Amino acid sequence: MPADLSLRALRGHALLALGYVAFAFFVLFPIVWIFLMSLKSFGDIIAYPPRFLFTPTLENYVEVLFGGEAERAAGEIPDLLRFLMNSVIISGGAVLVSIVLAVPAAYALARRRTGGARNIQFTFLSFRFAPELSIILPLYVIYTRTGLYDTYAGMILVHQLITLPLSVLILASFFRDIPHEIEEAARVDGANVLRILVSIVVPIARPGIASAMIIAFIFSWNNLIFGLVLAGGATRPVTMGILQSMTFDQIKWGLMAASAMVSALPGMVAAILFQRQITRGLTLGAVK
Repeated sequence: MPADLSLRALRGHALLALGYVAFAFFVLFPIVWIFLMSLKSFGDIIAYPPRFLFTPTLENYVEVLFGGEAERAAGEIPDLLRFLMNSVIISGGAVLVSIVLAVPAAYALARRRTGGARNIQFTFLSFRFAPELSIILPLYVIYTRTGLYDTYAGMILVHQLITLPLSVLILASFFRDIPHEIEEAARVDGANVLRILVSIVVPIARPGIASAMIIAFIFSWNNLIFGLVLAGGATRPVTMGILQSMTFDQIKWGLMAASAMVSALPGMVAAILFQRQITRGLTLGAVK
């Protein structure tokens, strides 16, 4: 290989590596900063200039997870465990409802080549484009008048705006990858559409269903605006619980950082454990 080509290739690899490092720094810096803040005492947090060398403490984590009931009742520290349980119920329920609805809908979009299939699919996609703030005020009025405000059923229902479009789009892509010949053979043997869907398509698309559930759960878990407007004291999710560290006279940065790290943990663990499924689901469901 000529020397100039080798030098050019080396320079390209160096620039690529530099780009990766810069991107990783851009993505990870906020997480690392919040993690360090969660390990600092209040004096180290408010110190100026910022202290990068300090004695780490788990006091913030102990307080948000195992703090006294009196302080929780008084609103002095967030009741993080209760908020976590609310998020598990809301996001888990929303994902289960979405999968039950999304499987037949996605199968119909993938297999029935009707003229309106693309329009229907684009309509599902537009639900993700629409800003949540544009619909939250009418939803608040509807929820307060129908009794859905501050109920698990209401929160699970509104989270369908997040989880259902994602699930349909991702599953439709997976269903299209299943060979038609398998279904045609079953149809020759006398199986109807429901039997084909339940006994053949769903077992084959199980990895895709798992991907859709994981991605929908992460998006639902991280949602803030629905909990901010439509949840009250009984169903407040963990994203809203983090804000409980802000009182009228101060912001407890250490508690807020510890709460943020604890609340982000399920999403991080899921992303690490199921990164292959998440990547495939996002690329198939979002790009096709």
